[in-house]
Amino acid sequence: MAASVREKQTVALKRMLNFNAPPLKNTAAEPVWKVLIYDRFGQDIISPLLSVKELRDMGITLHLLLHSDRDPIPDVPAIYFVMPTEENIDRICQDLRNQLYESYYLNFISAISRSKLEDIASAALAANAVTQVTKVFDQYLNFITLEDDMFILCHQNKELISYHAINRADIQDTDMEAIMDTIVDSLFCFFVTLGAVPIIRCPRGNAAEMVAVKLDKKLRENLRDARNSLFTGDSMTAGQFSFQRPLFVLVDRNVDMATPLHHTWTYQALIHDVLDFHLNRVVMEEGMGAEPSAGARPKKKSRKTYDLTAADKFWQKHKGSPFPEVAESVQEELDTYRAQEDEVKRLKSIMGLEGEDEGAISMLSDNTAKLTSAVSSLPELLEKKRLIDLHTNVATAVLDHIKSRKLDVYFEFEEKLMSKSTLDKSLLDIISDPDAGTPEDKMRLFLIYYITAQQAPSESDLEQYKKALLDAVCDLSPLNYIKQWKAFTKMAATPANYGNSGVKPMGLFSRVMNTGSQFVMEGVKNLVLKQHNLPVTRILDNLMEMKSHPETDDYRYFDPKMLRGSESSIPRNKNPFQEAIVFVVGGGNYIEYQNLVDYTKSKQGKKIVYGCSELFNASQFIKQLSQLGQK
Repeated sequence: MAASVREKQTVALKRMLNFNAPPLKNTAAEPVWKVLIYDRFGQDIISPLLSVKELRDMGITLHLLLHSDRDPIPDVPAIYFVMPTEENIDRICQDLRNQLYESYYLNFISAISRSKLEDIASAALAANAVTQVTKVFDQYLNFITLEDDMFILCHQNKELISYHAINRADIQDTDMEAIMDTIVDSLFCFFVTLGAVPIIRCPRGNAAEMVAVKLDKKLRENLRDARNSLFTGDSMTAGQFSFQRPLFVLVDRNVDMATPLHHTWTYQALIHDVLDFHLNRVVMEEGMGAEPSAGARPKKKSRKTYDLTAADKFWQKHKGSPFPEVAESVQEELDTYRAQEDEVKRLKSIMGLEGEDEGAISMLSDNTAKLTSAVSSLPELLEKKRLIDLHTNVATAVLDHIKSRKLDVYFEFEEKLMSKSTLDKSLLDIISDPDAGTPEDKMRLFLIYYITAQQAPSESDLEQYKKALLDAVCDLSPLNYIKQWKAFTKMAATPANYGNSGVKPMGLFSRVMNTGSQFVMEGVKNLVLKQHNLPVTRILDNLMEMKSHPETDDYRYFDPKMLRGSESSIPRNKNPFQEAIVFVVGGGNYIEYQNLVDYTKSKQGKKIVYGCSELFNASQFIKQLSQLGQK
């Protein structure tokens, strides 16, 4: 299988940290010690891919933010990894003047303009440091890879390209151009790193189309300039994953507004929904436990951070599983771990055998072998223990939310709304039930109902719902925006179809219910998902398999490798694609990502990557909607 984009980006970073030479194979050689200077953008790109230990192995003794107070270290080379912004360039020039390091390797995350390059050159001349600026590189790494098959554009300043920014009513054309250029710059970097020129498909008449037109132009210009093209030469032949080019599908967030608000039931998406989860790191407050006795000082809450990485086997296996399954698996892992631990203890006690009788001696030699193997597996055991603790803590925190907010009820009800099944209780009951969820949960549920309803509720019904929502202290501004949105899309298109999803309650938890379990699951429904395709997955399926479908037949077709021709005259690829990247302009979520992953599992040999301009959970999305809906 060809290298994933995560591997390719990691290789590019390692190459950069080795002064832009391929890393040496023989590990015996000491690495050159050096410092790494990055800005927040660089930090966000590196942190999901390389751990501090890996950086140290590559000779990075110190990694510092560009805009922090740094002491001079005169005899050490410095590798810079920053965005080519005005203030960063000024700071680099200042470093040169202050002669902070022995030599400077400047790597720009995205291409630096000619004029800024000249600024650095003149600063280097003035500081008499021309010889010390060893190399200047454009790295084209301006995107963040979170999974083998998932990337986002940025984490810093993401509000500049957010759903809210693109859909503001008062947006100026110049602002819109700037947003589109930012998105296209990152997508261009993505394809340079991937080493492939895609065939681009997009719907007409929205932000996704603007991105497609600009990206096509940028790729085309780069391909035409044969001498400096980033898509030819040695780096490419190694990077070619197959003779077939990938399909790149751009969709607009507006095609499906219900999924980002949906309560979810799979592990990764739940963590993102209810906990603080950014760039593969969960931040939780500890010390929520026992209440201090009266008069005692309340304990200071300590913050714990957990990294959910590719090396964590449990996470890789279960991040897409329904939550009840995860709880059972954590429990099983815990039981096997305890059994192994007991075995080590048992052997230790046997080793303390007194008496010289034959039996003990023969047992001893047998047990020495056992103990040696037990001791050699200790580091593994400890790592296992760390991961089990991590998932026990994270899963318990998620479970607390599920129980206190009745998220299982919300999830089941919304699935029924989205698949247009019959409802077993009324929407008003849930909205007016004071025990069910937060005001935000109620608002999410109502918006999903409003978005997916075939015909909008009558004015009198709407007033009744609004009153119930206000009684539940909900902020109604998101609804104002969704009303305008619905009126506008009604003219433009039919409502998205969510497929016949459906959840089967599986009876209560069997194993987890027994008393020895860590997880008290009483009263939480054991829901199992049926595989169904969300709108984004369905659009991708139509385009990838070359199916004719009214939803996608009108999509535009761009092939940057073709010389200019009108769209209709371009010879089109007729075969189904093996590789595809789907990208949501305006933001994405783990529910859609998981849905695509499940879809790919059913397709042998296909490879699909999910990307979005930012990753938001429902509460961040609701905030953007309410900003848009404020009168």
